[in-house]
Amino acid sequence: MKYFLSVIALITLNVMSATQLSGQSKVDASAIVEKTLQVYKEWGGMDVKFTSHSRYEKNGASESFEGFLRMKNDKFVLTTPDMIIWFDGATQWTYLPHSKEVNINAPAPDELSAINPMLLLQDYKKNYNLTLTGESTSANAKPAFDIMLTPKKKDNIEKVEIQIEKNTSLPVKLVVTMRNKTYITIMINEMKSDKPSDELFIFPKSSYTDVEVIDLR
Repeated sequence: MKYFLSVIALITLNVMSATQLSGQSKVDASAIVEKTLQVYKEWGGMDVKFTSHSRYEKNGASESFEGFLRMKNDKFVLTTPDMIIWFDGATQWTYLPHSKEVNINAPAPDELSAINPMLLLQDYKKNYNLTLTGESTSANAKPAFDIMLTPKKKDNIEKVEIQIEKNTSLPVKLVVTMRNKTYITIMINEMKSDKPSDELFIFPKSSYTDVEVIDLR
């Protein structure tokens, strides 16, 4: 989760213009995000294929992987090469194939937002300040808005940069800057509407009979 710098005008007229632009950017940024949330609400749920790349400045390490995220309201299932996470709106199950164990917990809101970007956007009024930083071209060669979210209160996230395509109002790229100088870039490869049943967001015990269950609640 991530960083952004503001531009400061050097002449009084430029300062006045910058102030007016800043106010307009806040309005526009909120309207853009609200439209994104409206699309998600109308869909009722969605399936997302993505690529994640993380870089850890402290030790120079990095990692990349492809994943799949299925969402419905505040519920989701996240599948990556190293784990599968189910969240039914209250309880989270994390399955770790390499150790054949499932951890059960009740995650905090900030933990959920780090996994499901739509939850992050849904809580933006309460937790973040929005700024429209400019416009760009997405990896799909489509015009896009660039939105920056900065936490209202100090937490592990320094900033979140979101690229939202104009024609679909859907996010196509997220860059998260953490205060420990970890940088996470998420590229949305495919996003489509879906209305999965609620049962899909609950850990299917019958399919994992040989795993150790660890309840951390």
